[in-house]
Amino acid sequence: MKLKLSALMAMFLPIFAFAEDKLDTGDTAWMMVSTAFVLLMTPAGLALFYGGMTRAKNVLNTYAMVMGAFVVAFVVWIIAGYSIAFGTNESAMLQNVFGGFGNVMLDGIKWTDLSGSYPTYVFIAFQGTFAAITVAIAAGSVIERMKFSTWMVVVILWGLLVYAPITHMVWGGDGALLFDAGALDFAGGTVVHMNGGLAGLVLALLVGKRAGYPKVAMKPYSILLTAVGAALLWFGWYGFNGGSAFGANAIAGLAVMTTTVATAAAAVTWMLLEWFVFKKPTLLGIASGIIAGLVAITPAAGFVSVGGAFVVGIVGSIIAFFGVVTLKKKLGYDDSLDAFGIHFLAGLWGALATGLLALDDKDLLWDGPLKESGDRMGQFMVQLESVVVVGLFTLIGTVIIYYIASAVTGGARVDEETESAGLDEIVHGENVVNA
Repeated sequence: MKLKLSALMAMFLPIFAFAEDKLDTGDTAWMMVSTAFVLLMTPAGLALFYGGMTRAKNVLNTYAMVMGAFVVAFVVWIIAGYSIAFGTNESAMLQNVFGGFGNVMLDGIKWTDLSGSYPTYVFIAFQGTFAAITVAIAAGSVIERMKFSTWMVVVILWGLLVYAPITHMVWGGDGALLFDAGALDFAGGTVVHMNGGLAGLVLALLVGKRAGYPKVAMKPYSILLTAVGAALLWFGWYGFNGGSAFGANAIAGLAVMTTTVATAAAAVTWMLLEWFVFKKPTLLGIASGIIAGLVAITPAAGFVSVGGAFVVGIVGSIIAFFGVVTLKKKLGYDDSLDAFGIHFLAGLWGALATGLLALDDKDLLWDGPLKESGDRMGQFMVQLESVVVVGLFTLIGTVIIYYIASAVTGGARVDEETESAGLDEIVHGENVVNA
């Protein structure tokens, strides 16, 4: 039985299938499943990962910070975030960083519209889960001392004024600053992990250290919950990275493989580092290595070989390990759950490593120096430009948003009594200690 040329192209060159704007049920099913996978990552995976590491008196507040961020950020995404990120702007200058308000409340988008081979509504929902997890990552840096009300205001403003413009610059299509430059970010090294991790550090520095830090022992509530959270995150990441191929195709298969390889290699690396440095391989360390590997491979997942994935995972784990163990101690900042040490540093490495290790294969690459002329150093410089632009935008935007949110809520930090007693009981009227 002979296959039509279009079927062969869809099988072997999946990029061509995106341009046809014809519904493909396989692609649609994969993208809906991927959306569900990524949704699972935040209110289950990340919330458990963070919740297990916090103290017993703040477990529920930590979970609420993550879950609250997810639901609020998704609502903000539908109202205006998507329009800013993926809309178009009549001004060419503004189009560099801002998509406009043409699709506020998804105005102008019909349920029958397609994004390539699957419904546009599915694309919007998929991208909305990315917006939600990015701001939730930053929560890990400020738990146990930031007001819940302040955090909710931060989530709203940050989703609109930082996340959406950065998403537009990197993934917004023709006319967007970093997209036009040819920056490669397969699933969110700069957009998600650098962005959320740096925002977390900025907020942690502004709100101040927890009372007693670092002299008072702050024992985690349950390392087991953290390990379960890490496992759920790994599971969900197959939608995060595999779904970023935007179809059930060979590139998705590559992303699934490189994600698995890099993550396993990173977890082994972290375990061996702990064994060598501290003489004890901990479960928390293995879980942290898993997250470091997942973060590092995210920008590179659909661009690198299996060998490249090993390099990305191993080096990403080493960088994150020393970021958490050495850099944090030397600089003295209180990044409660190491959002900066793992997400920013491993994401930074992954973004730069993409330029160094991406396969010179025109069927995989987006437009950029490597695809257009085989200029790897030129691609690396574009990657460097992208991390600098994103870093500066996040830094400045987060500082401004913090002071606005603090003014609106009468200060960003809980009072001494609340911090001492724990936010679970006083802020939420719930606790797990006497459950």
